[in-house]
Amino acid sequence: MRDPLIERTRAVLTRALEVYRGTGHDARLAALRARLDEPLRVAIAGRVKSGKSTLLNALVGERLAPTDEGECTRIVTWYRDGHTYEVLARPVTGEPRQLRFSRENDAIQVDLGGLKPEDVAELYVTWPSQALRTATLIDTPGIGSLSERVSRRAWELLTTDDEETPADAVIYLMRHLHAGDLEFLRAFQDTEVSRPNPVNAIGVLSRADEIGVGRMDAMNSAQRIAARLATDINVRRVVQTVVPVAGLLAETAATLTETEMAQLRRVADVPIHQIDDLLLTADRFVELMPELGLTDLERRALLDRFGLFGIRLGAALLRRKVVNTATELARELAERSGINALKEILSSLFFGRRDVLKSRSALLAVDALVRTVPRPGADAVAAEIEEIIASAHPFNELRVLSAIRAGWVTGKPEVIEDLEQIIGGSGAAVHTRLRLPADASEEQIKAAANEALLRWQRRAENPLTPHELAIASRVAVRTCEGILADLARLR
Repeated sequence: MRDPLIERTRAVLTRALEVYRGTGHDARLAALRARLDEPLRVAIAGRVKSGKSTLLNALVGERLAPTDEGECTRIVTWYRDGHTYEVLARPVTGEPRQLRFSRENDAIQVDLGGLKPEDVAELYVTWPSQALRTATLIDTPGIGSLSERVSRRAWELLTTDDEETPADAVIYLMRHLHAGDLEFLRAFQDTEVSRPNPVNAIGVLSRADEIGVGRMDAMNSAQRIAARLATDINVRRVVQTVVPVAGLLAETAATLTETEMAQLRRVADVPIHQIDDLLLTADRFVELMPELGLTDLERRALLDRFGLFGIRLGAALLRRKVVNTATELARELAERSGINALKEILSSLFFGRRDVLKSRSALLAVDALVRTVPRPGADAVAAEIEEIIASAHPFNELRVLSAIRAGWVTGKPEVIEDLEQIIGGSGAAVHTRLRLPADASEEQIKAAANEALLRWQRRAENPLTPHELAIASRVAVRTCEGILADLARLR
C-alpha cells in the first residue's frame, strides 16, 4: 500500500505541473515527481581529509570512490544504481557528456576528457549495486579546502536557498567538533518542517581508530567521545546522533582479500614479546624484522588498507583464534569498525523515514517555486502545501523533534527522553518507539501502545503540564493512536 503522504505530495506536484505548464518549470516539476519513486538521496559531507570517500566505499561494499587527492575529489559526485556502468559529467556550461573511466586499485579513475575540475558541476557514476538501490550516495568536496572554490561546492549543494536541496539527508563526518562544522550544519538546517532539520542529519566521528593513536582500545575511547558529542546541546540542534566509525577498517572489511589475510597471518605469527615493538609505529612496521617475509611494498600496502589499528586488531584476532577465515575476519572487522552500527542507524532514522524525507524535499521545492514565480492557480497549490504540512502527522512529529532539539520543549529529562522515543527520535519502527524487541508479538505491541497512549493522554490533559509540552504530548497521543489503528487494520 502506498504511503498517503507520498500520494498527497504527488498530487501537489501534478497540480503544480498543470499550473506551470509551458513556463520552463514543468520539466523540473516532472523530475521532482519522478524523484518520489527514486532511492533516498544521502549526501556525505565533512571537512577535508575526514574520510568521506572511504566511508562511501564502506557503505557501498566496493572501492568505487577514489580516496586520494585526485581531480575528481574536487567535484560533487553522485553514485547511483543502474543496469550499466557509466560516468556522466554535467559541465557548468554545455550539455552533459559521457566520460571514459578505468578502475585502478578497484577505485574508479575518471578521464575528464580535457575538462578542468572547476568546469564540471557534477559527476554521475552509475554502477549496479545492491546498496545503491536503497540510497543514492553523494560524495562532496571537503569543507575547509585550501581552494575556496572547491570548498564552496558542498555549501552550494546542501545549503541552496533558491531551489530544492538535492539531498534528502546528510551524513556529516567530523574528527572533532570544529566551529566550521556547526556553521555548515546550521546552514543546512531550518526550523520549518519543509526544510532540512536535525532529523535528517547524522554525525559520524570519523577515523575513530586514530583517536586512541591506534591503540587496541581506540574504538572504546571513540565511543565515549561520540556519546558526549551526541548529548552536547549545540550538536543535538544540528544532528540526530553521533556514531564513531573507523572508515578505513570498514572499507577494508568490505573488500578484504585472501592475499591480505595470508599477510596478516604472518604478522600474527610474530612472537608476542616482539609484536608490540613491530607495531609501535608505521615506520617500525615497514623497517623491522626482515624475517617477517613481507616486502616493503607489501607492508606499506597493508598500512594503506588497514592502518596500524587494523593490523594490530586483525593480528590479535588471528593469534587468539577468534577468527580463522577471511570471511570471519571481514565480519569481525566490520563489527568493530562501527559501520554496522551506522548502517542500523541509517536504516532506522533515514530509510525508515524515506517517504517523509522525500515528501519534505519535494514540498520544499514546490513551495519555493510558488513563492518566487506567481502564476494563476499557484495560490491554490501553496494552500495545499500548507495544509499537508499542518495536518500530516509525520511532519508534526518532526516539528516536535526539532523543537526538543532546539530547547523549546522542556521537562524532566526522563519525560523528554520518553517523548523523543515515542515520536521516532531513535527510529520510526514501532518496536523502537515502544522500546520493544524487534520480534515483539502483536499482543506485546498492543499492550505497550495502550500503556503509552494513557501515559501521554494524562500528560496532555494535566493542567500543570507546560504549554509547549502539552502540545507535544498531543502529538505523542496521535502517534499511539496511529500504532493501534494500524494494528487493527492489519487484523
